[in-house]
Amino acid sequence: MQRITAPDGAGIVLHSSGSGPDLVVVHGGGVTIHEYRRLAARLADRFTVHLYNRRGRADAAPRREPYTVEQEIDDLGAVLAHTGARRAVGHSYGAFVVLRAALRLPLDRIAVYDTPLCLAGHGLPTAFLDPAEEAIRDGNPARALAIVGAAVNPQSAASKLPLGLRTAICRAFLRTEVGRTMGSLVGMTLAESRQVQTHEGPAGEYAGITAETLLVSGARAAPYFTEINDRLAAAIPRARTLRVPGSPHNGIAVAPPTLINPLSAFFTAPTAPATPR
Repeated sequence: MQRITAPDGAGIVLHSSGSGPDLVVVHGGGVTIHEYRRLAARLADRFTVHLYNRRGRADAAPRREPYTVEQEIDDLGAVLAHTGARRAVGHSYGAFVVLRAALRLPLDRIAVYDTPLCLAGHGLPTAFLDPAEEAIRDGNPARALAIVGAAVNPQSAASKLPLGLRTAICRAFLRTEVGRTMGSLVGMTLAESRQVQTHEGPAGEYAGITAETLLVSGARAAPYFTEINDRLAAAIPRARTLRVPGSPHNGIAVAPPTLINPLSAFFTAPTAPATPR
């Protein structure tokens, strides 16, 4: 464990393991790096894996208000500068952070799993934000989680249940360890989703990414993640897609061989020359 300093003076606690090329993991919303311990372990024989809690979580500094994704990019930049890493993998909102960061940070190779983007009317639906934020104001995190869960996983059978029943299920979920974490962070997760909404625009906004890019989606995740990746692949010069069979939205934390093997191959392959479009 190492302590480094962000540009605004806040501390970042870096958790590193393994040996080999440096690889930074940027975690998703509603969780901490604890959920990615299996991913780190399965990559550690080929990479030096660096994880850090994003602000407002576990051993991280408090989030600076007003919150913007630029704060996340600055923190990732500090991690890259300290480790010398030029490779990063992001999940969910962490994938959004990595994509935005790749527009201005020195990243050579990135992989993003289930990136939530609003691409000019396509991608992540945002109608859930107002009712979920209202539930937080009313002190009802179970209801907020039920609303968010249905938006992130609209294809699941549970998401088609009445909201009252979903809320009761989430109330029971809040009594579990991971549920308590997600419940405590749901307000921050909604603020992150607002940043995705704020940066709505065409896929062409990401055409300036020069890093080799692997756009990953889970075959059991919401179909809009695959649609987002297809649109990004047509815009980012050195991008390709991967759809992981049987993998849900949290599949990167489960870290099955069907993901780890192509991910490892991508990050260790020789760098291909850029092809003009």
